[in-house]
Amino acid sequence: MLNIFPTVQDTQPPAIEIKSLSKEYGRGQHVVQAVKNIHLTVPAGQVFGFLGANGAGKTTTIKMICGLITPTTGRICINGYDVARERAMVMRQIGAVLEGTRNIYWRLSAWQNLMYFGRLKGCPRKAMITRAERLLQELDLWDRRYDPVRLFSRGMQQKVAIACALITDPPIVLLDEPTLGLDIQAARTVKEWIARLVNEQGKTVILTTHQLDMAQELCHRVAIMRKGTLLADQPLAELLHLFRQEYYQIKVQGLLTHSLPEQYQNFTLKTDDTTTLLSGPVDQQSALYGLLSHVSQLGLPLISVERAEPNLEEVFVHLIETGRKEENDEKRTVGSLQ
Repeated sequence: MLNIFPTVQDTQPPAIEIKSLSKEYGRGQHVVQAVKNIHLTVPAGQVFGFLGANGAGKTTTIKMICGLITPTTGRICINGYDVARERAMVMRQIGAVLEGTRNIYWRLSAWQNLMYFGRLKGCPRKAMITRAERLLQELDLWDRRYDPVRLFSRGMQQKVAIACALITDPPIVLLDEPTLGLDIQAARTVKEWIARLVNEQGKTVILTTHQLDMAQELCHRVAIMRKGTLLADQPLAELLHLFRQEYYQIKVQGLLTHSLPEQYQNFTLKTDDTTTLLSGPVDQQSALYGLLSHVSQLGLPLISVERAEPNLEEVFVHLIETGRKEENDEKRTVGSLQ
């Protein structure tokens, strides 16, 4: 595989190594496999996007990395330390902001939260105070540092949570939906900060998000999960390149109210008041002409057809739909054999 980020990868071991990782809940006939035998390597010094729909297994995997959930099978190493056997050393490597609003104590002030989490992780007092001052100033929270966090907006609370995750200056930062519920300005601040953590401080950031435009903007590499299984794990540029030569956008006048034929179910549709934009991969020219013929039969005037650069959202939808189709085909095959 082409190494397009050699400066860090060639000199440092992987930040995270996951081997044969599985997590099951329940017993007997009621077992639910949240994560199914995944293998994953996260290079150091990059933003690694961990993507998938709700229930895909992302948060379960993140919690296993943090040591909050015990795997059913498999091994996780963080900067060479085994999560199961060297938990204390692992905790020094990681700062985490998990999805939700309870990563910090609301009755404490921003400053008290930082002091609490810094002491909890054994950070020396002098270094802790220096970092706390810098973090609060960079996140525009300095003037409110003594106010109870419960009085803060959702965005300000999220900034405090991120600052608490970084108070010990960990080399790896896990951010689970860091911009969820934030306004545009607060989300932009968080995105800019994530970029600085990697580009200026050399940290590794594991990012889970449903905002695929943000993932495309920030991530060097992405993994996509569906129902506990990895569908892809590649450098972002490489993943987009796989779709570049076969990707089209078709714009028609009017609203498409009929469903597309089955072979085009992986196309995405975007509509405004007067037009519909169909976007997706096309394997052969004959398939493209077939889709155009179908649109013509619906009586929708054609505005434009152009080969387009795929974005991460389109690739994500294609992979998820392909995974769903393969699962349905497998179920039909198993059913026919019973």
